[in-house]
Amino acid sequence: MTGSGFWDNDQARAQEVTQTVTGLKDRIAGFEELVRTMDDVEVLIDLGEEEDDGALEAEAADTMADLKKRVADMELQVLLSGPYDGNNAIVAMHAGAGGTEAQDWVEMLLRMYSRWAEDRKFKVGIMDLLPGDEAGVKSVTFEVTGPNAYGYLKSEKGVHRLVRISPFDTAGRRHTSFASVDVLPEVQNDIDVEINSDDLKIDTYRSGGAGGQHVNKTDSAVRITHLPTGIVAQCQNERSQISNRNTAMKLLQSRLVDLELRKREAEMAQVRGEQQDIAWGSQIRSYVFHPYTMVKDHRNGTEIGNVEAVMDGDIDDFINAYLREQARIS
Repeated sequence: MTGSGFWDNDQARAQEVTQTVTGLKDRIAGFEELVRTMDDVEVLIDLGEEEDDGALEAEAADTMADLKKRVADMELQVLLSGPYDGNNAIVAMHAGAGGTEAQDWVEMLLRMYSRWAEDRKFKVGIMDLLPGDEAGVKSVTFEVTGPNAYGYLKSEKGVHRLVRISPFDTAGRRHTSFASVDVLPEVQNDIDVEINSDDLKIDTYRSGGAGGQHVNKTDSAVRITHLPTGIVAQCQNERSQISNRNTAMKLLQSRLVDLELRKREAEMAQVRGEQQDIAWGSQIRSYVFHPYTMVKDHRNGTEIGNVEAVMDGDIDDFINAYLREQARIS
């Protein structure tokens, strides 16, 4: 940031180059390992046929099945070619209209993404959370740390629609709820965004919530407003004002980068003559629990009937379909 000691651009660039080189080396090593595994499978198949050994043939079949999965994973990694795809992700979710029902939906989505991240050995850290009035979560911002986290989770940006029999409705009626999901890349202090300290308005306040761990009796919460754009970033999750300030700055920078990316996408859409609707009501995915069970992505038609598995974090089919569709379009 210009005029402050928050970041050292040279160190940030060096770190970015190091991460890029490491990522490329890992991809090359992964490809070479696939080639070696393929050679091993061919040897197993030949031995199994020569010796009429069913055990060797079964081992070859199991290895081939695992190889196919690894090849598919590598194919997806190749599709992650965006400038920030390799970065960590910052996810912000907000409940739509509907009170407790919509707030419960946000908490369900938070659990879904947390389960998905855990399965990949990614880390999830809550940056800011506003509990619901009676249940659920009004809004939450969290960070997902892991290789290509943003590249995968950018597919989740948009409005998510829930249809179910509400557990909060004593009459047992069916309800439709909405939640918005925004996904930003966590950015090191690169040259793409310059933040001038004179453009910032920094406020501290007493964090609040529904009680328990959400209560903080000191003015440790921090809200930072970027005056030229009106973008606001805040954090109240930590007890330390310094920690909240640093987290809010990181979130602000990511939102400014996202703003720049949206501008570029809008320019490309004009060149292609496309209309992009990013309005609140344009859901990208519907999760139906009643009168049937189905999760459908409206962008590419991907459907999964096992809604419980999806809510347990099994969303890779949706992510993969999105990445392949984006690769085809571009």
